[in-house]
Amino acid sequence: MEEKSTAAAAVAAPPTVIEHKAYGRVGLLGNPSDVYYGRTLSFSLGNFWATVQLHPSHDLVIKPHPTHDLVQFSSLNHLVDRLQSEGYYGGVRLLMAICKVFFKHCKENEINLHSLNFTLSYDTNIPRQTGLSGSSAIVTAALNCLLDFYKVRHLIKVEIRPKLVLSAEKELGIVAGLQDRVAQVYGGLVYMDFSKDIMDRLGHGIYTPMDISLLPPLHLIYAENPSDSGKVHSTVRKRWLDGDKFIISSMEKVADVAVEGRTAILEKNYDKLADLMNRNFDLRRSMFGNDALGAMNIEMVEVARRIGAASKFTGSGGAVVVYCPGGASQVKLLEDACQKAGFSIQPVQVVPALLTEEDMKTLS
Repeated sequence: MEEKSTAAAAVAAPPTVIEHKAYGRVGLLGNPSDVYYGRTLSFSLGNFWATVQLHPSHDLVIKPHPTHDLVQFSSLNHLVDRLQSEGYYGGVRLLMAICKVFFKHCKENEINLHSLNFTLSYDTNIPRQTGLSGSSAIVTAALNCLLDFYKVRHLIKVEIRPKLVLSAEKELGIVAGLQDRVAQVYGGLVYMDFSKDIMDRLGHGIYTPMDISLLPPLHLIYAENPSDSGKVHSTVRKRWLDGDKFIISSMEKVADVAVEGRTAILEKNYDKLADLMNRNFDLRRSMFGNDALGAMNIEMVEVARRIGAASKFTGSGGAVVVYCPGGASQVKLLEDACQKAGFSIQPVQVVPALLTEEDMKTLS
C-alpha cells in the first residue's frame, strides 16, 4: 500500500484540460452478457460517441448539458412534452455517479487521491434509446478523465473498469450488464466469456481482443424515434431467475452463437457469420416475443432480411447491425428499403482497440 500512497502524493499538477471519448457499442453475437453467464462478441462503434472534458477548478463542478440536461422551458406544456419524449434523464447524474463510485473504489483500495478540484462537462451524439449504450459511453469517458486527473490509471486494472462503469449506472437504477462497458473500455472487437465459473472465480469475465480487420463490411440501421430498449429485458430475466427451462436453454444457445461466431470470424467464414446473426435474433425473438421486442424493432430486422441480408439487434432494440453477403448491389437494395421504411442507415465504422501502453501493463 505504501507504493500507492507514494505515487498519489507525488502527483504533478494535471494538464489544463483532459478530454476523453467513448464510443457506442454493437453487440455482434451472443449478448446474454454476465447477467446470464453468457458469452458475447461486441465492438466499439465509431459512428457515434460521447466526450467528457475535465479541467481543474476552484470548486468541483458538474456542468449540465444545454440540450440533454434542459431545465429552462418556454412553458409548462413544453416541460411536459419534453419529459414524455426524453424522460428525466440527462448526463449530469451519470457524471455524479461515476465520481462517487470512483472515490469509493479508491478509498476501499487505499489509493490516495490529491485534493485538487475539477469541472466536468460532456457532449454526445449517440441517438437515444437505440441500444448503442449512450449512457455508459458518458460514464466510461468520465472515468478515463478521472484516471488521468488523479494519475491512478496504473493502479486500477483494465478488467475492473467496466465494473466501475456498471456500478455507477446501477447507482441510478439502470438495469444493465458488463458487455457494453467492456467494449467501451477496451475498444475494438472483443470476445467476452462470462461463464459462471469464471465470474465466481474472478468477479469479472475473460476479455479477449480480436483483430477488427477480420470483420466484413457491416451496416447500422436505426430509428429516429425508437422504442425504449430498457423495457425488453423485464419478464425474461424473472423467468431465468425462476428456473424456466426454455429460457435457460435458449440463453445457453445464444451464448454458443458467440463461440461459433468467434471461430467463423477468425476463419473469415462470413456465410457462417450471416447464419449466426440470424439465429441470434431468432433465439431472442422466441424468448421475448413480438410484443416485448416491439413492431418497429422487428421491422428493422425484417427490412434487411427481405433483401437477403443477415440482421440482429445491436443490443436490446432501437438499432440493428446488418451484413450484406451480396456486396454492393445488395447494400443498395438495403439503402432503398430503409429509405422507404423511414429508417436511417450508415456503414459501420469499427473503432480500433483503445488501451494505452499504461493500460496494458495492468492486464492480468
